[in-house]
Amino acid sequence: MRGLKRRICIVGSGTAGLQLAYALKEEFDVTVIHHRSSEQIRNGRVRSTQVHFGTTRMNENRFAMPKWDEQTLIESIHISIGDQKLFTGMLKEPALSVDQRLYFSRCMEDLAEKGVSFQLKKVVREDIEALTDEFDLIIDCTGKSGSLMSFPIEEELSPFQTPQRKCIVGYFLGIKTNTPQGIGVTVLPELGEMFEIPAITEHGPVTILFIMSIPNSDLDVFQGIRKAEEFTLKMRTTTQKFFPEIHKRIEERKFALCDEQGFLQTAVTPVIRKPYLTVKNKLVVGCGDSVFLNDPITGQGCNLSSYCAEKLYETLIECKDSAWNIQVGESYWNRTKQFVKEVTEWTNAMTLPLPEHIIQLLLQGAQSQTKANDIAEWFADPRKAYQAFFLATTI
Repeated sequence: MRGLKRRICIVGSGTAGLQLAYALKEEFDVTVIHHRSSEQIRNGRVRSTQVHFGTTRMNENRFAMPKWDEQTLIESIHISIGDQKLFTGMLKEPALSVDQRLYFSRCMEDLAEKGVSFQLKKVVREDIEALTDEFDLIIDCTGKSGSLMSFPIEEELSPFQTPQRKCIVGYFLGIKTNTPQGIGVTVLPELGEMFEIPAITEHGPVTILFIMSIPNSDLDVFQGIRKAEEFTLKMRTTTQKFFPEIHKRIEERKFALCDEQGFLQTAVTPVIRKPYLTVKNKLVVGCGDSVFLNDPITGQGCNLSSYCAEKLYETLIECKDSAWNIQVGESYWNRTKQFVKEVTEWTNAMTLPLPEHIIQLLLQGAQSQTKANDIAEWFADPRKAYQAFFLATTI
Protein backbone atom coordinates (compact mmCIF):
# COMPACT_ATOMS: atom_id res chain seq x y z
CA MET A 1 0.00 0.00 0.00
CA ARG A 2 1.35 3.37 -0.96
CA GLY A 3 2.24 5.67 1.92
CA LEU A 4 1.51 9.35 2.36
CA LYS A 5 2.93 11.67 -0.27
CA ARG A 6 6.13 13.44 0.66
CA ARG A 7 5.64 17.11 1.48
CA ILE A 8 7.42 19.81 -0.54
CA CYS A 9 7.45 23.52 0.30
CA ILE A 10 8.15 25.93 -2.58
CA VAL A 11 8.98 29.45 -1.39
CA GLY A 12 8.12 31.89 -4.16
CA SER A 13 5.56 32.06 -6.96
CA GLY A 14 7.65 33.13 -9.94
CA THR A 15 8.63 31.23 -13.09
CA ALA A 16 10.62 28.49 -11.32
CA GLY A 17 8.25 28.06 -8.37
CA LEU A 18 5.09 27.84 -10.46
CA GLN A 19 6.55 25.42 -13.01
CA LEU A 20 7.77 23.22 -10.18
CA ALA A 21 4.34 23.30 -8.56
CA TYR A 22 2.76 22.08 -11.81
CA ALA A 23 5.46 19.46 -12.31
CA LEU A 24 5.46 18.04 -8.77
CA LYS A 25 1.80 18.22 -7.74
CA GLU A 26 0.81 14.73 -8.96
CA GLU A 27 3.55 12.86 -7.08
CA PHE A 28 3.95 15.03 -3.99
CA ASP A 29 1.98 17.15 -1.54
CA VAL A 30 3.00 20.66 -2.68
CA THR A 31 2.64 23.90 -0.71
CA VAL A 32 3.63 27.27 -2.20
CA ILE A 33 4.44 30.05 0.27
CA HIS A 34 4.40 33.51 -1.25
CA HIS A 35 4.10 37.06 0.02
CA ARG A 36 1.84 38.62 -2.62
CA SER A 37 -1.64 37.37 -3.51
CA SER A 38 -2.66 36.75 -7.11
CA GLU A 39 -4.76 39.93 -6.97
CA GLN A 40 -1.81 41.97 -5.71
CA ILE A 41 0.38 40.59 -8.50
CA ARG A 42 -2.25 41.15 -11.20
CA ASN A 43 -2.84 44.75 -10.13
CA GLY A 44 0.76 45.62 -9.26
CA ARG A 45 3.81 47.00 -11.02
CA VAL A 46 5.26 45.06 -13.96
CA ARG A 47 7.80 42.64 -12.60
CA SER A 48 10.23 42.14 -15.45
CA THR A 49 10.56 41.43 -19.11
CA GLN A 50 10.22 37.83 -20.19
CA VAL A 51 10.58 35.67 -23.28
CA HIS A 52 9.60 32.02 -23.21
CA PHE A 53 11.55 30.38 -26.02
CA GLY A 54 10.72 27.01 -27.55
CA THR A 55 12.15 24.74 -24.84
CA THR A 56 10.34 26.64 -22.08
CA ARG A 57 7.06 26.43 -24.00
CA MET A 58 7.64 22.69 -24.40
CA ASN A 59 8.03 22.39 -20.61
CA GLU A 60 4.83 24.37 -20.12
CA ASN A 61 3.02 21.93 -22.39
CA ARG A 62 4.65 18.93 -20.69
CA PHE A 63 3.37 20.02 -17.29
CA ALA A 64 -0.09 21.12 -18.57
CA MET A 65 0.35 24.78 -17.70
CA PRO A 66 -2.16 27.38 -18.97
CA LYS A 67 -2.37 28.20 -22.67
CA TRP A 68 -2.03 31.77 -23.91
CA ASP A 69 -3.31 33.91 -26.74
CA GLU A 70 -0.72 33.49 -29.48
CA GLN A 71 -1.37 36.64 -31.52
CA THR A 72 1.98 38.03 -30.31
CA LEU A 73 4.08 34.99 -31.25
CA ILE A 74 7.75 35.87 -31.62
CA GLU A 75 9.05 34.39 -34.87
CA SER A 76 12.28 36.29 -35.41
CA ILE A 77 15.19 38.27 -33.98
CA HIS A 78 16.05 41.62 -35.61
CA ILE A 79 19.67 42.66 -35.01
CA SER A 80 21.00 46.22 -35.37
CA ILE A 81 24.23 47.88 -34.34
CA GLY A 82 23.83 51.62 -33.94
CA ASP A 83 21.51 52.85 -36.69
CA GLN A 84 22.50 49.99 -39.04
CA LYS A 85 20.01 47.15 -39.37
CA LEU A 86 22.08 44.01 -39.97
CA PHE A 87 19.56 41.20 -40.42
CA THR A 88 16.43 39.39 -39.32
CA GLY A 89 17.04 35.81 -38.20
CA MET A 90 14.10 33.38 -38.02
CA LEU A 91 13.55 31.17 -34.98
CA LYS A 92 12.98 27.44 -35.50
CA GLU A 93 10.27 27.45 -32.82
CA PRO A 94 8.24 30.57 -32.04
CA ALA A 95 8.65 32.20 -28.65
CA LEU A 96 6.07 34.05 -26.55
CA SER A 97 6.12 36.85 -23.97
CA VAL A 98 3.27 37.08 -21.43
CA ASP A 99 3.16 39.87 -18.83
CA GLN A 100 4.16 38.12 -15.60
CA ARG A 101 1.36 39.87 -13.74
CA LEU A 102 -1.12 37.95 -15.91
CA TYR A 103 0.97 34.78 -16.16
CA PHE A 104 1.71 34.36 -12.45
CA SER A 105 -1.75 35.26 -11.18
CA ARG A 106 -3.51 32.93 -13.60
CA CYS A 107 -1.15 30.05 -12.78
CA MET A 108 -1.64 30.57 -9.04
CA GLU A 109 -5.43 30.51 -9.38
CA ASP A 110 -5.27 27.43 -11.63
CA LEU A 111 -2.93 25.56 -9.26
CA ALA A 112 -5.16 26.32 -6.27
CA GLU A 113 -8.09 24.79 -8.18
CA LYS A 114 -5.93 21.72 -8.86
CA GLY A 115 -5.18 21.09 -5.19
CA VAL A 116 -1.89 22.89 -4.58
CA SER A 117 -1.87 24.66 -1.20
CA PHE A 118 -0.92 28.33 -1.00
CA GLN A 119 0.12 30.23 2.12
CA LEU A 120 0.31 34.02 2.02
CA LYS A 121 3.34 34.86 4.14
CA LYS A 122 6.74 36.48 3.73
CA VAL A 123 9.34 33.86 4.66
CA VAL A 124 12.55 35.07 6.30
CA ARG A 125 15.68 33.10 6.98
CA GLU A 126 14.70 32.52 10.61
CA ASP A 127 11.60 30.61 9.41
CA ILE A 128 13.58 27.93 7.59
CA GLU A 129 14.30 25.68 10.55
CA ALA A 130 10.61 25.47 11.42
CA LEU A 131 9.78 24.72 7.79
CA THR A 132 12.32 21.87 7.71
CA ASP A 133 10.42 20.29 10.61
CA GLU A 134 7.15 20.51 8.69
CA PHE A 135 8.25 19.55 5.16
CA ASP A 136 10.42 16.87 3.58
CA LEU A 137 12.04 19.38 1.21
CA ILE A 138 12.23 23.16 0.88
CA ILE A 139 12.80 24.72 -2.55
CA ASP A 140 13.95 28.35 -2.53
CA CYS A 141 12.40 30.08 -5.55
CA THR A 142 12.46 33.59 -4.09
CA GLY A 143 13.81 35.12 -7.31
CA LYS A 144 16.15 37.97 -8.11
CA SER A 145 15.67 39.75 -4.77
CA GLY A 146 18.12 37.23 -3.30
CA SER A 147 18.07 33.74 -1.89
CA LEU A 148 16.73 32.88 1.55
CA MET A 149 19.72 30.69 2.27
CA SER A 150 23.46 31.24 2.08
CA PHE A 151 23.96 29.02 -0.94
CA PRO A 152 27.70 29.13 -1.75
CA ILE A 153 28.70 31.53 -4.53
CA GLU A 154 30.37 30.04 -7.61
CA GLU A 155 33.15 32.62 -7.82
CA GLU A 156 34.34 31.84 -11.36
CA LEU A 157 30.81 32.45 -12.72
CA SER A 158 30.23 35.57 -10.59
CA PRO A 159 32.84 38.17 -11.63
CA PHE A 160 30.73 41.30 -11.04
CA GLN A 161 30.29 43.18 -7.77
CA THR A 162 27.91 45.80 -9.17
CA PRO A 163 25.17 45.91 -11.85
CA GLN A 164 26.53 46.08 -15.38
CA ARG A 165 23.36 47.73 -16.74
CA LYS A 166 20.45 49.82 -15.55
CA CYS A 167 17.22 48.23 -16.73
CA ILE A 168 14.43 50.53 -17.93
CA VAL A 169 11.23 48.73 -18.92
CA GLY A 170 7.93 50.03 -20.31
CA TYR A 171 4.91 48.11 -21.66
CA PHE A 172 3.61 50.38 -24.44
CA LEU A 173 0.64 50.73 -26.73
CA GLY A 174 0.96 52.57 -30.03
CA ILE A 175 4.05 51.00 -31.63
CA LYS A 176 3.78 49.26 -34.99
CA THR A 177 5.46 45.85 -34.72
CA ASN A 178 8.48 44.65 -36.63
CA THR A 179 7.82 42.50 -39.69
CA PRO A 180 8.11 39.56 -39.37
CA GLN A 181 6.95 39.86 -35.77
CA GLY A 182 9.88 39.42 -33.44
CA ILE A 183 12.32 40.80 -30.92
CA GLY A 184 14.36 43.82 -31.90
CA VAL A 185 17.91 43.92 -30.52
CA THR A 186 19.80 47.20 -30.99
CA VAL A 187 23.36 47.47 -29.67
CA LEU A 188 24.77 50.96 -29.10
CA PRO A 189 28.49 50.49 -28.39
CA GLU A 190 29.61 52.13 -25.12
CA LEU A 191 26.01 53.14 -24.30
CA GLY A 192 23.92 50.00 -23.92
CA GLU A 193 21.14 48.13 -25.67
CA MET A 194 17.45 48.32 -26.54
CA PHE A 195 15.24 45.24 -26.70
CA GLU A 196 11.82 45.54 -28.32
CA ILE A 197 9.54 42.62 -27.37
CA PRO A 198 5.97 41.96 -28.53
CA ALA A 199 3.98 40.73 -25.53
CA ILE A 200 0.49 39.80 -24.39
CA THR A 201 -1.08 41.49 -21.36
CA GLU A 202 -4.48 41.66 -19.72
CA HIS A 203 -5.02 44.73 -21.92
CA GLY A 204 -4.14 42.85 -25.12
CA PRO A 205 -0.97 43.09 -27.25
CA VAL A 206 1.74 45.57 -26.27
CA THR A 207 5.34 46.31 -27.18
CA ILE A 208 7.87 46.13 -24.37
CA LEU A 209 10.64 48.69 -24.74
CA PHE A 210 13.54 47.54 -22.60
CA ILE A 211 16.58 49.80 -22.40
CA MET A 212 19.73 48.45 -20.77
CA SER A 213 21.97 51.44 -20.22
CA ILE A 214 25.58 51.29 -19.16
CA PRO A 215 25.62 53.19 -15.84
CA ASN A 216 26.58 56.87 -16.24
CA SER A 217 26.56 56.69 -20.04
CA ASP A 218 24.57 59.12 -22.23
CA LEU A 219 21.79 56.50 -22.38
CA ASP A 220 21.45 56.50 -18.58
CA VAL A 221 18.75 59.21 -18.57
CA PHE A 222 15.84 57.83 -16.53
CA GLN A 223 17.11 58.62 -13.01
CA GLY A 224 14.51 60.08 -10.70
CA ILE A 225 11.50 59.37 -12.94
CA ARG A 226 8.62 58.09 -10.80
CA LYS A 227 5.40 58.80 -12.72
CA ALA A 228 3.95 57.07 -15.78
CA GLU A 229 3.55 60.31 -17.77
CA GLU A 230 7.15 61.34 -17.14
CA PHE A 231 8.36 57.86 -18.09
CA THR A 232 6.39 57.90 -21.36
CA LEU A 233 7.71 61.34 -22.32
CA LYS A 234 11.31 60.33 -21.55
CA MET A 235 10.93 57.12 -23.60
CA ARG A 236 9.60 59.12 -26.55
CA THR A 237 12.56 61.54 -26.51
CA THR A 238 15.05 58.72 -25.92
CA THR A 239 13.83 56.69 -28.90
CA GLN A 240 13.91 59.82 -31.04
CA LYS A 241 17.55 60.49 -30.12
CA PHE A 242 19.02 56.99 -29.88
CA PHE A 243 16.63 54.56 -31.61
CA PRO A 244 15.17 56.38 -34.63
CA GLU A 245 13.96 53.20 -36.36
CA ILE A 246 11.72 52.42 -33.38
CA HIS A 247 10.67 56.06 -33.09
CA LYS A 248 9.45 55.99 -36.71
CA ARG A 249 6.99 53.22 -35.78
CA ILE A 250 5.53 55.09 -32.79
CA GLU A 251 1.97 56.33 -33.40
CA GLU A 252 2.11 59.58 -31.47
CA ARG A 253 -1.55 59.80 -30.48
CA LYS A 254 -1.69 56.20 -29.25
CA PHE A 255 1.72 55.97 -27.60
CA ALA A 256 1.20 55.33 -23.88
CA LEU A 257 1.90 52.78 -21.19
CA CYS A 258 -0.68 49.98 -21.15
CA ASP A 259 -1.51 50.93 -17.54
CA GLU A 260 -0.18 53.17 -14.78
CA GLN A 261 1.88 50.28 -13.35
CA GLY A 262 3.34 49.27 -16.71
CA PHE A 263 6.90 50.50 -16.17
CA LEU A 264 9.92 49.56 -14.09
CA GLN A 265 13.46 50.63 -13.32
CA THR A 266 15.85 48.20 -11.71
CA ALA A 267 19.43 46.94 -11.74
CA VAL A 268 20.77 43.45 -11.20
CA THR A 269 24.13 42.28 -9.89
CA PRO A 270 24.54 38.83 -11.44
CA VAL A 271 25.54 35.99 -9.10
CA ILE A 272 25.57 32.21 -9.50
CA ARG A 273 25.29 29.94 -6.46
CA LYS A 274 25.65 26.22 -5.88
CA PRO A 275 21.96 25.35 -5.47
CA TYR A 276 21.86 23.08 -2.43
CA LEU A 277 22.76 22.86 1.25
CA THR A 278 21.40 21.25 4.40
CA VAL A 279 19.57 22.72 7.40
CA LYS A 280 19.22 20.44 10.45
CA ASN A 281 20.26 17.55 8.19
CA LYS A 282 17.42 18.37 5.77
CA LEU A 283 18.11 19.18 2.14
CA VAL A 284 17.24 22.69 0.93
CA VAL A 285 17.60 23.45 -2.79
CA GLY A 286 17.37 26.64 -4.83
CA CYS A 287 15.90 27.07 -8.29
CA GLY A 288 15.62 29.97 -10.71
CA ASP A 289 16.95 33.47 -10.07
CA SER A 290 17.44 32.83 -6.35
CA VAL A 291 20.54 30.80 -7.24
CA PHE A 292 21.14 31.32 -10.98
CA LEU A 293 20.86 35.09 -11.43
CA ASN A 294 22.16 36.36 -14.74
CA ASP A 295 22.21 39.82 -16.24
CA PRO A 296 19.02 40.27 -18.33
CA ILE A 297 21.03 41.22 -21.44
CA THR A 298 20.53 37.84 -23.19
CA GLY A 299 16.91 37.37 -22.14
CA GLN A 300 17.54 33.99 -20.53
CA GLY A 301 15.95 34.43 -17.08
CA CYS A 302 12.70 32.55 -17.76
CA ASN A 303 14.40 29.90 -19.85
CA LEU A 304 17.14 29.18 -17.34
CA SER A 305 14.53 29.00 -14.56
CA SER A 306 12.41 26.61 -16.61
CA TYR A 307 15.39 24.43 -17.53
CA CYS A 308 16.50 24.13 -13.91
CA ALA A 309 12.95 23.48 -12.69
CA GLU A 310 12.67 20.63 -15.19
CA LYS A 311 16.00 19.15 -14.04
CA LEU A 312 15.03 19.44 -10.37
CA TYR A 313 11.70 17.74 -11.11
CA GLU A 314 13.50 14.90 -12.90
CA THR A 315 15.97 14.54 -10.02
CA LEU A 316 13.20 14.34 -7.40
CA ILE A 317 11.15 11.86 -9.42
CA GLU A 318 14.22 9.69 -9.91
CA CYS A 319 14.88 9.80 -6.14
CA LYS A 320 11.28 9.82 -4.94
CA ASP A 321 11.60 6.59 -2.95
CA SER A 322 15.08 7.24 -1.53
CA ALA A 323 16.44 9.66 1.06
CA TRP A 324 16.53 13.31 0.04
CA ASN A 325 20.05 14.09 1.19
CA ILE A 326 23.09 16.00 0.04
CA GLN A 327 23.67 13.45 -2.75
CA VAL A 328 20.31 14.42 -4.26
CA GLY A 329 21.41 18.05 -4.20
CA GLU A 330 24.65 17.09 -5.94
CA SER A 331 22.73 15.13 -8.56
CA TYR A 332 20.55 18.18 -9.29
CA TRP A 333 23.60 20.45 -9.57
CA ASN A 334 25.39 17.97 -11.82
CA ARG A 335 22.40 17.95 -14.17
CA THR A 336 22.27 21.73 -14.41
CA LYS A 337 25.75 23.16 -13.98
CA GLN A 338 27.07 22.81 -17.53
CA PHE A 339 24.03 24.60 -18.95
CA VAL A 340 24.20 27.23 -16.19
CA LYS A 341 27.90 27.75 -16.98
CA GLU A 342 27.31 28.17 -20.71
CA VAL A 343 24.38 30.58 -20.31
CA THR A 344 26.25 32.59 -17.70
CA GLU A 345 29.56 32.88 -19.54
CA TRP A 346 27.78 33.97 -22.73
CA THR A 347 25.64 36.47 -20.81
CA ASN A 348 28.64 37.91 -18.95
CA ALA A 349 30.48 38.29 -22.26
CA MET A 350 27.53 40.18 -23.75
CA THR A 351 27.85 42.88 -21.08
CA LEU A 352 31.36 43.63 -22.40
CA PRO A 353 32.41 45.01 -25.80
CA LEU A 354 31.70 42.37 -28.45
CA PRO A 355 34.77 40.33 -29.51
CA GLU A 356 36.00 40.91 -33.05
CA HIS A 357 35.08 37.39 -34.23
CA ILE A 358 31.50 37.93 -33.04
CA ILE A 359 31.27 41.24 -34.90
CA GLN A 360 32.45 39.41 -38.01
CA LEU A 361 29.79 36.74 -37.48
CA LEU A 362 27.09 39.40 -37.17
CA LEU A 363 28.30 41.02 -40.40
CA GLN A 364 28.12 37.61 -42.08
CA GLY A 365 24.54 37.34 -40.86
CA ALA A 366 23.79 40.40 -42.97
CA GLN A 367 24.99 38.48 -46.06
CA SER A 368 23.51 35.05 -45.37
CA GLN A 369 20.01 34.14 -44.19
CA THR A 370 21.34 30.80 -42.94
CA LYS A 371 23.90 32.60 -40.75
CA ALA A 372 21.22 35.06 -39.60
CA ASN A 373 18.96 32.17 -38.54
CA ASP A 374 21.88 30.52 -36.72
CA ILE A 375 22.48 33.71 -34.72
CA ALA A 376 18.77 34.04 -33.87
CA GLU A 377 18.99 30.55 -32.37
CA TRP A 378 21.59 31.77 -29.87
CA PHE A 379 18.70 33.19 -27.84
CA ALA A 380 16.57 30.05 -28.12
CA ASP A 381 19.49 27.69 -27.41
CA PRO A 382 22.27 29.58 -25.58
CA ARG A 383 24.60 26.58 -25.89
CA LYS A 384 24.99 27.64 -29.52
CA ALA A 385 25.89 31.15 -28.43
CA TYR A 386 28.45 29.76 -26.00
CA GLN A 387 30.01 27.73 -28.82
CA ALA A 388 30.16 30.77 -31.08
CA PHE A 389 31.74 32.97 -28.41
CA PHE A 390 34.18 30.53 -26.83
CA LEU A 391 34.62 27.38 -28.92
CA ALA A 392 34.59 28.63 -32.52
CA THR A 393 37.75 27.67 -34.33
CA THR A 394 36.73 29.25 -37.62
CA ILE A 395 34.67 32.29 -38.45
